[in-house]
Amino acid sequence: MQAELSPVIAATTQWLTRSYPAYGGAFSAALCEAQARQAVTVAARLRHPTPMDAALVAVAGPGGSARLDRISGADDAVAGAPDEHAWRSWVDEAVASWAACLLGDAELADRAVSALVDDGVVGAGRSVAGLADDGEVGVDRSTEDGVVGAGRSVAALAEDGAVRAEPSVARRADDRAVPAEPSGAAPVEYRRLLAPDAADRRAAALLRHPDLLAPVADLHRAQLLARLDTGSARAA
Repeated sequence: MQAELSPVIAATTQWLTRSYPAYGGAFSAALCEAQARQAVTVAARLRHPTPMDAALVAVAGPGGSARLDRISGADDAVAGAPDEHAWRSWVDEAVASWAACLLGDAELADRAVSALVDDGVVGAGRSVAGLADDGEVGVDRSTEDGVVGAGRSVAALAEDGAVRAEPSVARRADDRAVPAEPSGAAPVEYRRLLAPDAADRRAAALLRHPDLLAPVADLHRAQLLARLDTGSARAA
């Protein structure tokens, strides 16, 4: 199911990071993208919980970013750039809205990830080092000035002198890893969503600002709350 949702997750993450860009350079962009991707992944798995749901999205398409673009004021820029339409057609408005809710409300994010654990969609024992293997903490985006190429890690940029040499996100994650998690702990794969540190928060100052997120988050907040309430009742 994750593979079928990958285009939706990638496009919706890109929409969020373009609409609420990181504060800082390439390292901050990587931190911001990791938080957005984790929120979008949780939202997508909640919104499309079964293989059939994911398959239907892959066939019918998620609907695109037209209304989101109007809300964010990007519709005029998009209209003048036909190349933008292809990836924006894979943006899921509801998933973007749910992700915005999670990014702006830590308690809601905890409930959402707990719902996935209760549903058996994700486990709680995945190691932090696995984040780098999945590309959730590497630089996986290109910048308009061409400094960062697609798929290049922050560590590679430091070696080339493109950014200041400092531990990569993956290294920092590994340094904070613990041997085992207590039973019922939130999955480590969503650590940057659930427990952002100071660097995460600085990088995602716009992405996590409740007032800035509100126009997008409020679009489908009621449906998210209903989904979480339904999941809680089923678990009970």
